Parts: sequence; structure tokens; C-alpha cells
Amino acid sequence: MSAIAQPLAVRLRHPRRARGAGALATLARRRAALTASNPRQILVPLLGPAVLAMVVAPALKVATGGLHSHLDYQSFVGVGTVGLVVPLTCIFAGLSVIVDRHSGAQRELLAAPIPRSFLVIGNLVVAVGLAALQVIVLIGLSALRGGTFHIDVSGLAWFTAAALLFAVFMYGVAETLASRVSKQEEYIGATPVVAILPFFLAGALFPIGAMPGFLTWIAKLMPLTHAMALMRYAFVDPTGKGLHDIWGTGNVTVEAWLSLAVVALFAAALTIISVRVFSRSAVK
Repeated sequence: MSAIAQPLAVRLRHPRRARGAGALATLARRRAALTASNPRQILVPLLGPAVLAMVVAPALKVATGGLHSHLDYQSFVGVGTVGLVVPLTCIFAGLSVIVDRHSGAQRELLAAPIPRSFLVIGNLVVAVGLAALQVIVLIGLSALRGGTFHIDVSGLAWFTAAALLFAVFMYGVAETLASRVSKQEEYIGATPVVAILPFFLAGALFPIGAMPGFLTWIAKLMPLTHAMALMRYAFVDPTGKGLHDIWGTGNVTVEAWLSLAVVALFAAALTIISVRVFSRSAVK
């Protein structure tokens, strides 16, 4: 008799996925080391907004008489400059994604046993943290220059929620753009439209009602307009004039919640879009 050897079945282990929190922390530390490893990378995006808040705003206040209202124009612009520093910070963070794709470790990270969304979220955490630090410095500089801010617990909560959600939205825009654009030059060329133009249309230097009617309606559709109206309601204008200019309901609390919902909706939508666009571009 001849015996026929039966092949033994060998069960291969599937690669274990890294734990979510640990993987995200590792990715965030890596991104922080690349984009915020020295004071220059943190302070340079602040230069333009800081000059605007500390030099241009006081000069405009003297030259034009401010807003001719109970609001302090210097504080009005000081909060408005948040609408410039956050987009610039997030756009610069998105640029590093393109660099990582061409000459960094993105291919190796895509092969790691982690969800691809973690790469986007890890970058998002660093961009939002850096933006938060710069906003704190900016408001502090504006206050030292003479800005008048009325800060309490509820106002701080409104300001924090609006600023963080807007930063999440802007990084979603930056990540999506970085995934769709292959060249750094093309990405930089889009920066004025994405990060700077909305700053002027959303009422950073003047109320949106001062613009022509069709531009006022466009401003009402922009998340930056809602974010700045909320931040001014929190720190500068308890009467919520900026919120009234958007909604016109007369109930400032309802208007604040409506504007916060708008910013949150944009933030959630762009985060989902950025993850999907990144995941699709990664397999090309």
C-alpha cells in the first residue's frame, strides 16, 4: 500500500491593525515634527494677521472713525483676523501633504495596517492645534495693542466652538485640494482664492451690510461669515449685530445656534469629503 500525504492547512494570521488612539497619536506626532518643529513654522503665518490687527486696524480706526457705533473697531478687526490666520495655517498644512506624497513617507504609511482616514485625521489634529495656538497669540497681541474684549465663560465657549469648527472646515478644504492637485505651484496658486478672498467678503474689516446686495447674500452663504459673527458675539459684541445681519430674526441666541450649526455642517461635510478624496487619490 502506498500512503498519500495530505497537505497540512496553514492558517495565516491577518496583520493586526494598530490601536486607533495610538496610531492617531503617532501620525499626529509625525506631522507635528514636519510642520511645527521650530518657532519659524509657527510664527511666520502670524506675521500678516498680526500686522493687520496691531497696525492696520488702529490706523483705520483713526482715519475713518471706526464703525461709528458702540463697537471698538480695533477689537472688531482683531477678531476678524482670525478669519485670515486660520485659513493660511490650514492651507500651509495642506501643502505638506503634497510634499509627503512626492518625496515623503506617504507610500509606506498607506501600506501600514491602519485606516487611510487616520492619515487625514492625524494631519487635521496638528493643523487645528497649530491654528488654535496662533489664534490665542493673535487675540493676546490685539488686547495688548488696546483692543477691548468682553470675555466670560459662555463667550469663551461660543468663540472656541466657532474657531475650532472653522479650522476643521478649512483643513478639510486644504486636504481635499492637496489630494486633487498634483503640483505644489498649482496648489499655491489657489491659495488667494481659497484663503484670502473670503476674508474680505465675510466682513472681516466691515459689516457685510456695507457691501452691494448680491455680495451680502454671497457672504451669508460662507461659513467664515458665520464663524466671525459668532466669535464677535462671544468677545466683542454681546448684542450680536453680526448675527442679525445674517439672520435678521431678532433673537441672538437662536441666531448663534443657527450659525454654529452652519459652521458644524460645513466642517463635517468637508472632513468626510477630504477623507474620501484622499482615499481615492491614494490608489492612483
